[in-house]
Amino acid sequence: MAKQKTNYICQNCGTVSSRWAGRCDSCGEWNSIVEEALEAPIASGGARLGAKGRVIELVGLDGDRKEAPRIASDIKELDRVTGGGIVHGSALLVGGDPGIGKSTILIQAAASLARAGHGVVYISGEEAIDQVRLRAERLGLSDAPVKLASETSVEDILATLNADKPPALVIIDSIQTLWTSAVESAPGTVTQVRASAQSLIRYAKKSRSAVILVGHVTKDGQIAGPRVVEHMVDAVLYFEGERGHQFRILRAVKNRFGPTDEIGVFEMGDSGLREVHNPSELFLGDRDNPSPGTVVFGGMEGTRPILVEIQALVTPSSLGTPRRAVVGWDTSRLSMVIAVLEAHCGVKLGMHDVYLNVAGGLRIQEPAADLAVAAALISSLAGVALPSDCVYFGEVSLSGAARPVSHTPQRLKEAEKLGFGKAAAPMPGKIDTKSYGLTLEAITSLSGFVARIAAQAPAQRKD
Repeated sequence: MAKQKTNYICQNCGTVSSRWAGRCDSCGEWNSIVEEALEAPIASGGARLGAKGRVIELVGLDGDRKEAPRIASDIKELDRVTGGGIVHGSALLVGGDPGIGKSTILIQAAASLARAGHGVVYISGEEAIDQVRLRAERLGLSDAPVKLASETSVEDILATLNADKPPALVIIDSIQTLWTSAVESAPGTVTQVRASAQSLIRYAKKSRSAVILVGHVTKDGQIAGPRVVEHMVDAVLYFEGERGHQFRILRAVKNRFGPTDEIGVFEMGDSGLREVHNPSELFLGDRDNPSPGTVVFGGMEGTRPILVEIQALVTPSSLGTPRRAVVGWDTSRLSMVIAVLEAHCGVKLGMHDVYLNVAGGLRIQEPAADLAVAAALISSLAGVALPSDCVYFGEVSLSGAARPVSHTPQRLKEAEKLGFGKAAAPMPGKIDTKSYGLTLEAITSLSGFVARIAAQAPAQRKD
């Protein structure tokens, strides 16, 4: 009998090595490499050795093109993130930090769909049935006709699902707890996660049942296991939020049936997660008394315009290397904005500590926040309180020019709807500035914009 071959796979990033090591060369994680048995050998054509293929049907490109049918839940924020509802036969991967609310939002979605007449199966591999029932009772969902089970064997789960009519939705919580006898590895390893996910995705495509897989995340915030699992599924959703804040953000980072970077906003309460239909009011909070270093940024998350407060604090540093602390934005982007301010605007921040925070715990990813960040830094450095009814957005180039950004009309309409009277941003040539009830300040260069803010410093300090 031939000796079974093994590989050494990092459980943090999925890198395959031929020998064991204490530290992974790819991700740098310690004690994450585990020895796993190789699967059956694969021939050069892609089929397993000794296996016979079957003739598949080939079709043309001119077939009937129908919109993918969706399962619309009563949770509008969840439907927004998924692109209008969950598509039949699709596979979704939901990730998030422990205790962030993944199981809560999924049990609420399961109950909503079950009450609407859809068949829903909830399979938990981490909790017992009584524990799931206690959560449902606390959320007031005990009367929902959701079929519940606690199992970790993929073969048993598929046999149970195939024994009855295919449900509309299957929720697996979580994929790291499942194991299949087809792979000789411990549950939670990279090989087991990949094989289990592949079996469930194959069931979803054949039965037209939507499958939602819950995935753990690593210390870096990435879904644990190989990234190939993210490529296998149709949509990847991340549940974000800070423990110190009451709201949660569900963000789509991949969606084959809808827009990416779409977000849904929820507020965590005693009765579960509540939808927030106007996130801008939540992120802005009380802004009656303007203070130096605070501005309002007009951002876009997917197709939704969101206004959020950006806070900056610039203080003289007592250290040889000044601090640069950022929460909710890219640190490299902040360094670029500081370099442009010093090179083209004459602003010296080399001996100052810079602290930047996006209020409410929201994470901003688009470069349109450059102008708002620059305004907040200059406002804090000069001690100038900018107008509280003004919104800022725009991209800053390395040459010091301010460039227009996409979705300018949507940003301006959101600001006008929330009662803002001014907007400072680089304006594209096609936009009709007279059609808005805002006083628009067209920004062309960062140096001129900074000079206008700094000119207000002497007058305010005299007061």
